[in-house]
Amino acid sequence: MAAAQGQRSDGAGEMESSEGKVADSAPLPFRAAVDALRGARLRPEIEIDPTRPPQRLAPYAYALEAAVVDDDEDLADGRLVLLHDPAGHDAWQGTFRLVTLVRAELEPEMAADPLLPEVCWSWLTGALHARGLSAGEASGTVTRAGSHYFGGLAERPPASQIEIRASWTPRECANGAPDTAAHLAAWCDLLCQIAGLPPVGPGDGSVVSLPQRRGPSTP
Repeated sequence: MAAAQGQRSDGAGEMESSEGKVADSAPLPFRAAVDALRGARLRPEIEIDPTRPPQRLAPYAYALEAAVVDDDEDLADGRLVLLHDPAGHDAWQGTFRLVTLVRAELEPEMAADPLLPEVCWSWLTGALHARGLSAGEASGTVTRAGSHYFGGLAERPPASQIEIRASWTPRECANGAPDTAAHLAAWCDLLCQIAGLPPVGPGDGSVVSLPQRRGPSTP
């Protein structure tokens, strides 16, 4: 695992990079939220690492990237970013915001389903609801795209991708921090669902996932 990259998003260095720990000068709620992310227990198919957060979206930011791997094949991947503004943010209606990107490659016939975008969005909201989590001020997009190859790449079969971009405001707990471990688990539920893995855990038997598919294309 690489060292975590939780820091002031203006580059002012809120991270002790050698140990991957948030510096003492970071707000306590942010430190608690990051600690919960780092301590979350996830499905074994999830490979997750801290990564450099985006710059200047909020005073404090922490980011994770993950992939669903089965038999050495990447079935889906994504990125989850935790933003924190101690002064609050009007658009967020809170002091924390979670921002995500999830993507997977589909078989062409699945990508042709006209209801696919609505279904994928319902998977996100459903994953949060299943874990008793609220998603305030939720917004996002679901994009599907197809690729056809020509010339020197003509031997490649057509490829179709689905991509979910979303953000929401997690409810803050008594300590001022949201339950980021639960939100991460819900996000990983979504990642596994879009990868086509069967659900695990009580109450998940009714969830319908996409069938197994090729892994995401490497840019």
